Amino acid sequence: MDALVLCFCLALGLIHTTEEKVLRRGRVPPHIVFVMVDDQGYNDIGYHGSEIHTPVLDQLAGEGVKLENYYVQPICSPTRSQLMTGRYQIHTGLQHSIIRARQPLCLPSDIPTLPERLRQAGYSTHMVGKWHLGFCRPECLPTSRGFQSFLGSLTGSGDHFSFQSCDGTEACGFDLHDGNRPAWELKTAIICHDQRTPLFLYVALQAVHTPLQAPGHLLRRYQTLGNRPRRHYAAMVSGVDESVGEIVSELRERGYYNKSVLIYSSDNGGQPLSGGCNWPLRGGKGSYWEGGVRAVGFVHSPLLKRKRVVSQALIHISDWYPTLLSLAGYRDSDSSHLDGQDVWGAISSGLPCPRTEILFNIDPVSRRHGEVDPRLLNVNGFGIWDTGVRAAIRAGDWKLLTGNVGDGDWFPPQTMPGGPQQWQGMEKRRDQRGKSVWLFNVTADPYERADLAEARPEVVKVLLARLAEYNRTAVPPRNPPDDPMADPQLHGGVWTPWLGQEEAGDEGVDEEPDNTNRKARSKSTCRVCKLRALFKKVGNRMQRAALFL
Repeated sequence: MDALVLCFCLALGLIHTTEEKVLRRGRVPPHIVFVMVDDQGYNDIGYHGSEIHTPVLDQLAGEGVKLENYYVQPICSPTRSQLMTGRYQIHTGLQHSIIRARQPLCLPSDIPTLPERLRQAGYSTHMVGKWHLGFCRPECLPTSRGFQSFLGSLTGSGDHFSFQSCDGTEACGFDLHDGNRPAWELKTAIICHDQRTPLFLYVALQAVHTPLQAPGHLLRRYQTLGNRPRRHYAAMVSGVDESVGEIVSELRERGYYNKSVLIYSSDNGGQPLSGGCNWPLRGGKGSYWEGGVRAVGFVHSPLLKRKRVVSQALIHISDWYPTLLSLAGYRDSDSSHLDGQDVWGAISSGLPCPRTEILFNIDPVSRRHGEVDPRLLNVNGFGIWDTGVRAAIRAGDWKLLTGNVGDGDWFPPQTMPGGPQQWQGMEKRRDQRGKSVWLFNVTADPYERADLAEARPEVVKVLLARLAEYNRTAVPPRNPPDDPMADPQLHGGVWTPWLGQEEAGDEGVDEEPDNTNRKARSKSTCRVCKLRALFKKVGNRMQRAALFL
């Protein structure tokens, strides 16, 4: 179980706000609780037939609306960026990979975020858990992007109990923050939130992301599972289940529940090598096959007009931005720039869904400079699209993939107990060899077993043209190299903003519990730090090289 989330849920540690905004409309907007779980696979929830026990989640989903045609991105940062902005990656410059801890990159500051808009609508906005949208500058932090309070981590992963996070083997540091300061001593308090002010609570769990860690009482539930990663993974999912139950209990006890909307979503598919399972979907985390992008998701709320139903509406993670703003009564003047759609009518009332198409991504960085193969444009791409570029799109029933879209195997659950040594006998497909275009009817064939690219070239041409149209609206990808100045050892052992700190002084970097004095930042110190960072980087590389001598 995620120790931070458990501690938070037991107290529902919302920061008390003395700011009271009088809403100018007669309807009181609902409280919104958005739970984002990390790396949960499609087959890793009870109501999808998993051996993992999730009674709370099963009940909440069963009493609400299960989203069974719901899509996210295949990795962490892109999914979170689209939730926060309502825009595809091609429109934020985040087309390639995650935002790494030492990368001088974050969510673009000129794009409004969901919590910023909700605050304008009179909401009190709070976040607990994993940010993973960049923190190189103070203005990138959650509290600078619309959240009135933040208790959680800035990087992509770390120890669930000690909050130590490492970026490779070269840079490690403490990663638990209360607002803009490191939370050396985690404290929570039961406080009161004015119920006349609508609440937006974003709970972004790091579980069930690696490292695989779980308390003994949860591990004992799965002692019959022979595969150790799967056993620990299953225990972590049960921890998530308990944590969500604690949140709902607090909502009920404090009188929020009857006026609340709870949304549950995984950020991407499960990673089979780390215990996750997406069976019977194809592929997993990091791939654009269904196992990487079709997510576990549901909505639970007393305010739903339809309950206990399964929705097949086509919904994407970017849709929550306009949907939640609409629920809040906010009319977005920037809606023409959004890629998300307001899908509340489809979820709550079963109305026709406005979304008919999803651009998963176009990643031009997936092709190295000079690797262009004319055949991929003129033959495979019909002169419309270079199919060596990693891209994926769904339109109606059809899904098209081009380029290297990730591992395309299936991982049946029966392979799990035997461990990795048994995975060589798995069902495998060889249709990725020498290919750069795939087409599936994912309504009739959600498991992506029947590639129809050769049988339906007219559909391929239409979808390639759509990729080309989208690409004309794309901004240049932002993928700067890692900055050695981000090393936590240069900042009191803490992952913290490292750019723009000369002007800000030491604000945002607190002292360690033993009150160890940190060196003052100055231009001369900065030059010394750069040299130290360079020497450390070279030394680490020499040590790694020595291992292979």
